[in-house]
Amino acid sequence: MKIVVLGVGAVGSTLAKLLSQEDNDVVVVDEDPQQLSSLEEDADIRAVHGKASHPNVLVKADIKSADMVVAVTGSDETNIVACLISKVLSKSIKTIARIREASYLKNKTKEALKSGEIPVDVVVSPEQLLTDHIQALIDTPGALQVMEFGEGLLHLVAVKAVRGGPLIGHEIGELKKHMPKVDTRVAAIFRQDRPIIPTGTTSVEAGDEVFFIAKKGDIQKVIIEMRKKEEPYKKIIIAGGGRVGYRLASKIEPNHEVKIIEERQDRAEYLSKNLISTVVLKGNVSDKHLLHEENIENTDVFVAVTNDDEANIMSCLLAKDMGAHKVIALINNSAYVDLVHGRGVDVAIAPSEITIGTFLSEVEGEDVVKVHSLRRGAAESIEVIAKKSTNIEMNIIGKALGQIELPLGVTIGAIIRENKAKIAHDDVILHENDHVVIFLTDKTLLPDIKQIFSSN
Repeated sequence: MKIVVLGVGAVGSTLAKLLSQEDNDVVVVDEDPQQLSSLEEDADIRAVHGKASHPNVLVKADIKSADMVVAVTGSDETNIVACLISKVLSKSIKTIARIREASYLKNKTKEALKSGEIPVDVVVSPEQLLTDHIQALIDTPGALQVMEFGEGLLHLVAVKAVRGGPLIGHEIGELKKHMPKVDTRVAAIFRQDRPIIPTGTTSVEAGDEVFFIAKKGDIQKVIIEMRKKEEPYKKIIIAGGGRVGYRLASKIEPNHEVKIIEERQDRAEYLSKNLISTVVLKGNVSDKHLLHEENIENTDVFVAVTNDDEANIMSCLLAKDMGAHKVIALINNSAYVDLVHGRGVDVAIAPSEITIGTFLSEVEGEDVVKVHSLRRGAAESIEVIAKKSTNIEMNIIGKALGQIELPLGVTIGAIIRENKAKIAHDDVILHENDHVVIFLTDKTLLPDIKQIFSSN
């Protein structure tokens, strides 16, 4: 497949590298020659210097023969115009654009995007993805990451095992004894950052990062096996009233006691007028006196979502030190994410990691329904549609899951058939068009998985 990526920021460069590893013909366009040179050196990628929305630049990037264009520049307007020009130059091209501004996704412009009047086939809204991701963490006490599959039928959850949890020191096989009515599967364990593909005899140790898959209603029951029970979160403080902070507050305020801290006077006034029950506080997110006045020690979750990585990190460290139960920081610099995650900051979220999976699920083809990036991009989980192979020896349809030969580091977690979820066990027979949820401890194995489950 020939793919043109417009913009080589954190998302664009990561996406281009991943796509080039799968034998795609990738061309990148950007105005930063240094970034382009770095990408050309790191991967088999052709770089074009210039403005992404200019027709002559797109022609130079060979847009007329491309199958897809992915517009992820820093400007919504450039992304939209680039998709429009791409469609003018090639009517059959698939267009994907990152659009941050919420007003583009409302009312008449939303309808125009849906109808194709604005020629963007797929819109990716990072702020919406981040809001949904953080809300899932707030709704799931004890979780480090929550990902959904099968349109919400199944959830893959990451949780840190803590001493005192009923399963700590015991074998995974004992989960069934503890919870006879709950069907779940432990997909992987990361112990001191090393992956373990678990079996029934694998013991769970304190400090392990455990990934398990279960139906939505069973998640909390499994988490309680790994750590002490936590009550539902009620009191939330959001540091930063930008797009993500505002969206998050508006979504959770009906069921939570929400306070939002914003330093800019005009933005604070806007939040106050447009939020219903959220308390808006004008001030600095790292103001120790302000946090003390707002009873930070009684706060269930402190979420820092300003546009400043350092402010997010420092305010979270301060809030945690002052007694906040759980702190979540939004961090754009991936080097910072690895540095602070679990070291004073309970959950560090990289926007590019949340966004990249959505782009990949669109780029990987119709048989890959969903892609989630895990553990700061080191692992992945995907939802793939099983197809009957034309090669009899390669065909997996009709086989029991335990008979399917998978690369080391790959686990089948569950299948979704006719809108019903079934946790994977060795004796479950695979049917054609089953949606299979798969965990990969190494994301470079994705091409191998696509080949196993494809019709080729």
